[in-house]
Amino acid sequence: MPSPLQSFRAVRWLRTLNLVLQAFLVLTLFGGLNYLARNHPEWRKDLTNDRRFSLSPETLSYLKNLPRPVRIVVTLNADTPNPELRGLLQEYRLATEANPNGAIKIDYLDIYQNRREAEPLGLDQPDVILLLAGDQRTALAVDDLYRITRDKEGKPVRTAFLGEKELTARLLDVSSPERKKIYFLAGHGELRPEDTDANRGLSLVREQLRIRNFDVESLDLTVARQVPEKTALLIAVAPQAPFSAKEQELLRHYLSNSAGRLLLFLAPGTKHGLEELLLDWGTLVDDDVIYDTGAENITEDGELIIGAFQPHPITQTLLNFGVALRLGATRSVRPDPGRSLGGGLTTLTLAASSKTAWGERSYRDRVIPRYDPGVDIRPLPGMEPKDRLGVVTAAERVAVREGLNFSVRGGRLVVFGSGDLIANARIANVGNQSVFLNAVNWTVDRDTQLNIPARPIERFQLSLSAGELAKLRYALLFALPGLAALLGLAVYWTRRH
Repeated sequence: MPSPLQSFRAVRWLRTLNLVLQAFLVLTLFGGLNYLARNHPEWRKDLTNDRRFSLSPETLSYLKNLPRPVRIVVTLNADTPNPELRGLLQEYRLATEANPNGAIKIDYLDIYQNRREAEPLGLDQPDVILLLAGDQRTALAVDDLYRITRDKEGKPVRTAFLGEKELTARLLDVSSPERKKIYFLAGHGELRPEDTDANRGLSLVREQLRIRNFDVESLDLTVARQVPEKTALLIAVAPQAPFSAKEQELLRHYLSNSAGRLLLFLAPGTKHGLEELLLDWGTLVDDDVIYDTGAENITEDGELIIGAFQPHPITQTLLNFGVALRLGATRSVRPDPGRSLGGGLTTLTLAASSKTAWGERSYRDRVIPRYDPGVDIRPLPGMEPKDRLGVVTAAERVAVREGLNFSVRGGRLVVFGSGDLIANARIANVGNQSVFLNAVNWTVDRDTQLNIPARPIERFQLSLSAGELAKLRYALLFALPGLAALLGLAVYWTRRH
């Protein structure tokens, strides 16, 4: 009598059970691999040449010791997927899972469909990254994470990803319980951060700084004996009276001995009293008003359009996107031709007028300005940028210590030849806001505090005509499923007969 296991029905059931077991083993294999990848990220191996899916050792050491949790809210635009950003944020989240006191949570928010959640956070634009830690917060644009150049047609193209450097710097900033403190100088008729007036107020600037995790206060050097300790930055906007010799000495001591940071917005027609301080930093501020005869360089309202910039962290965003500054009355600012080239001092013109502009010295007496050779100011030969008048300069002092193979960063000074560049009525201009915020970040070292290299962006492009694209679509929809069906029928027919 034949065994029951040798019957056709038993063989069929054994084959079915074998197939079910094989499918079960495959599923458990992939499930186990995903479980290990999710719960043990330290076991993963990045096989890419430039380690684009790995955080640098410096970032990992900081994330291991984050003092408190951080929430990152991203308002991504559906038209720009930004795969580099999504991958980087995932790495941050996985790297902090072992640190419950400093875990990072990532939320993607559609500001148009989730207005109730977006409005309390102050989010009303796509492509913004907001970092929150307790009562501290800071925000940056997604475009700030990329190095951008222009192609032959003048269109902006992303060439490198700077996301790890920028995000790690902001994480360290927002997770620290102590905010960096910025003081606006007072006592000389300067524009005030608490003033909401359109032409004389800086309330919008104050809010932008607070969003970026700065404490903003006023400081009157006419009564203060010294610049407070742990001052990250001093800002003077359109002083109407000159600084005294005592105040100038306080600022000189702060910049030189404390590696201080100072932004000066000096309107034309006023005496500032800082000539000696500026000369120490290789900068000249002329007593003139810039006029321009080029119609394309003046707006209908008489604003001066500045579109010539030198490469620098302060101006890089303007160069990337072709954005211009819009200024009211402006004086020329330039590096001192007779400055000493030693001592580690570097002075650079960041923004300049067009080639048709000049510095009018007789602006107090004339109703109709005109250029007078030998009297008014024209660009000096050999000075960069060529044939243009500077309106913004940056000076930096770096000291080299004896016996050490590295330099020690000193003070930083940025001088603007306009007094109302960041007033409430002008800060809404993209160029004005960008150059101001970049100047703040540069002076307080937010752009250079981490040594994390940029990552190249690789692009793969498949060029297909409309006919080729239609053939590919039909092949994916019908050819491949049809081939699988034919193979299944062939196997079935073979087993049947």
